[in-house]
Amino acid sequence: MVLLRRVIGDALRARRQGQQRTLREVSTAANVSLGYLSEIERGQKEPSSELLAAICDALGARLSELLREVSDTVALAEQLPGVLVPMQDEPTPAPVAVRKPTNRNVRQVSSDGKVAVSVRQESPLKATLRSTRVRPAERDVVCAA
Repeated sequence: MVLLRRVIGDALRARRQGQQRTLREVSTAANVSLGYLSEIERGQKEPSSELLAAICDALGARLSELLREVSDTVALAEQLPGVLVPMQDEPTPAPVAVRKPTNRNVRQVSSDGKVAVSVRQESPLKATLRSTRVRPAERDVVCAA
């Protein structure tokens, strides 16, 4: 099952790294401890709406933009069989947009070329979802896979 806190953490980390900023810089600007921000980015803690707004402000992002990105990622995950519901014992056919997996439990898909998602099914009830923004130069590669 996809955890919302992991998708939020991935989106925050991607924005911070895209700006080439350190955890320390963002934690200071958002007035949150470095360790707590790190736990949020790793999906171990789920931030309150107030804290999430402060982190977005520190990153120069609108909360609505971040939540839209998270929503798009979760919507993409909902299209994958067995990601948001328990997997069945019988194998399910691969979706059309699936990329060649690097191991048997990892599948990668792309929505409209803006977001790439990899899913690792760890057990019937647990999946790890990682999303990344696709740079314009990579869009053709991801969409063609």
